[in-house]
Order: sequence, then structure tokens, then C-alpha cells
Amino acid sequence: MTLRTSRISVRRVPANGLDINVAVAGAGPAVLLLHGFPHTWQLWREVIDTLAHSHRVIAPDLRGLGATERSVDGYDAGNLAADAAGLLEELGEREAAVVGIDLGAPAAFLLAMRRPDLVRRLVVMESLLGRLPGAEDFLRDGPPWWFGFHSVPGLAESVLAGHESEYIDWFLTAGTRGRGVPGALRDAFVDAYSRPGALRAAFAHYRAMPDSARQIERAVAETRLQVPTLAIGAHPVGDALARQLAPHTDDLSGHVIPGCGHIIPIDGAAALSPLLTKFLAAQQNPSCNQATAASGDACAARA
Repeated sequence: MTLRTSRISVRRVPANGLDINVAVAGAGPAVLLLHGFPHTWQLWREVIDTLAHSHRVIAPDLRGLGATERSVDGYDAGNLAADAAGLLEELGEREAAVVGIDLGAPAAFLLAMRRPDLVRRLVVMESLLGRLPGAEDFLRDGPPWWFGFHSVPGLAESVLAGHESEYIDWFLTAGTRGRGVPGALRDAFVDAYSRPGALRAAFAHYRAMPDSARQIERAVAETRLQVPTLAIGAHPVGDALARQLAPHTDDLSGHVIPGCGHIIPIDGAAALSPLLTKFLAAQQNPSCNQATAASGDACAARA
């Protein structure tokens, strides 16, 4: 993975009552990138290098993470969607393609559901959408162990104080199926989550998941996802996200990257770049077969 930074500017932008740290690069149609845990905007460095040739790429640190302000509350997916909408407005963008992974995916989904006028195309990766049906195979043995650990107020951050690097390393190694991430990027992630209040804010995202799940259930009860959507899976989520989306989406494509770990923008960058490039350039085509997408096969976006 080559890290090139000459085209990237990093700034702070006030939006939705929050001071957001955001990286911006390139020019053209806007693409908003929403990361997950334990990452920052730097998760997207290689994606930025690819997309900035033809897009204005906007990659914020999520609420409370990286160098974005650590608010007391507001970590539910609906409010993260409002953060994203406010950020696009402050940057002068009337619409954007939105890409979310892990914690960023439910926020990206709710933004598209609530603001189809603002979201041109949607890409979601390696996440689940609350309690929507379709993830039963993935959850057969229960949710991942850290969901419960992170959800107990005050517990995880007190236990992990002084051991942040070991904890972050575990996720970076597991998320790349043992291959790890480049040293400079690893150090940037560890530094970000070792700062005062960083773990408390990170785990606040997990503690807000019941609220996020209720928001998602209300959204799908009220409307359908109208924008062209691409669900990308790897290990361990696979096609579960596409299966959750299929009953609620008018134009869905699904793709599982074989042999790739959870941290797709790093572990599967070579496969991800052409998928994103093709999908973001495609014209809307509502004829995509949802059953094919739900099966985890590629329902190809039409260029």
C-alpha cells in the first residue's frame, strides 16, 4: 500500500454543532467516505488516491474519533447522518456519492434514506443494519464478542487504559486476516485511539446501537431506499448486508471480495478500487435483480 498525501488537505469544519476534522482531495462530483472502528479518515488513503483523479473526495473523522470533537452524546447512526449532511452543506456540496464501512455504514444508509436528494449513489461495506432480517447466518453464534464489551458504560475504557496499542493491534490484525496494516498507518490509528477520551467516544458508538437499530427499523417501515446501492462484503460479514438490504432497496448490487479481511480499503484495496470506480461512474439502472444481489453474487453496475 503506497501512501501519497500531496493532494490531500486536512481542515476543521463546523457542522451539526460539532467541530469535524476532514480530509479533502481532488475535484469533481463529491464522494463522502465514512470510516469505522478502530480507524480514522486515514483508512481511505489509497481510495482517495484513486478517486481524487475524477472526484472531490471528502473523508471526515466520525464524531468523537480521530481529531473530530468528542461530544458527550449524539453517537447514534441518525445523528451521524446529520453530521454528514451538515458537513456536505458546509463544504458547498448539493449532492454526493456516500461510502460507509463498519460504523459508517448505518449512518450512510440512514443519510440515503432520509436525504435521497443529497445522496447520488450509496456504497456500504462490512457492517450490519441493526436488527433487519438477513444476517441470521452471520449471527448464528451471537454477535461479535466486543459488541457486548464495548456496550457496558465505562467498562471497556477503564480496563483498556494503558493498553490501547495492544487492543487496536488486535483489530487491525484480525481485520486483515493476519496480514496487518502498513506501519505508519498502524501508528496513526494507535495514536488516535490512545488520546484522552478517545476510547470513551469510540465505545459511545456501540452504546448508541440500540437507538440506531430503532432508527433503521423506522426508516424501512416508512420508505424504500431509492438510490443505486452497492453492498460489498468480505470476511466475516460476507453477503449478510446485501441480504438485509434486498427487501428494502430499488436498485441493489452485491459483491463479496474473496480472501479479503474486514478492513476492505486496506486489505482489499486492489479489488475495491475498480468496484468503486465503475459503480460511481455508472448511470442509474433500476433493473438490478435483488435476489441476485442478496445471494452475494455481483449484480453488475452498468457503466
